[in-house]
Amino acid sequence: MARVFITGSTDGLGLASARTLLDEGHEVLLHARSRERAASLAQLAPQAAGIVIGDLSSAAEIRDLAGQVNGHGRMDAVIHNAGVYVSPTRVATPEGHSLTLAVNVLAPYVLTALIERPGRLVYISSGMHLGANGNLRDIDWTERRWSASTAYSESKLCVSALSASVARHWPAVLSNSVDPGWVPTRMGGPGAPDDLVLGQDTQSWLAVSNDPGALVSGKYWHHRRQRTAAPEVTDPGFQDRLTDRLAELTGVALF
Repeated sequence: MARVFITGSTDGLGLASARTLLDEGHEVLLHARSRERAASLAQLAPQAAGIVIGDLSSAAEIRDLAGQVNGHGRMDAVIHNAGVYVSPTRVATPEGHSLTLAVNVLAPYVLTALIERPGRLVYISSGMHLGANGNLRDIDWTERRWSASTAYSESKLCVSALSASVARHWPAVLSNSVDPGWVPTRMGGPGAPDDLVLGQDTQSWLAVSNDPGALVSGKYWHHRRQRTAAPEVTDPGFQDRLTDRLAELTGVALF
């Protein structure tokens, strides 16, 4: 039995993974953005190890969230599932960062640094990262004209590279990124063509399975198959430039 923390587990892929892992007998620590969102977990909560609350767009709440997770003891695995997709304009966080960057990249980065190191880390990416520009100069979109889809693609390139960087620096931790496909979640929309159950399967499997195929690190996955990520993802130079920039933006050093 494994102890797993899943960010963004009130709906969509995070909730599907939570249900799968609970049904398999694992301990799952759930996460909600707010107490109001946590109320939607009322039926699942009795089976869970607990619910932690924190808005991933707020630096202060991210730090507090890490403390809440650590208060439950060391996790065997963390699934960084929470994410945001498109907005018509650049939405700023309390610290002035792009909401897309804050939730999709800064939050998993800071939580990786502050949560007691687990044995496994899984980061939710997207096939859209393959179309991203690897230039990190304006990662926070303070200079460019806003493009929601480009910002999202770049954020998923960054989180995939973060996962590979963790695998390189922490060899005792299994760290992987997953493209779940375009699934019918609140973010993906009701017309998404992929299957929600299949979309959550790989990250759940990587988090707990002892199958030899799951006991690898630094890989990019889609439906339990290793895929070729963008070249930047596995480039140590890009990884180091990225983590240096994220440390600058957050004030938190990872390595």
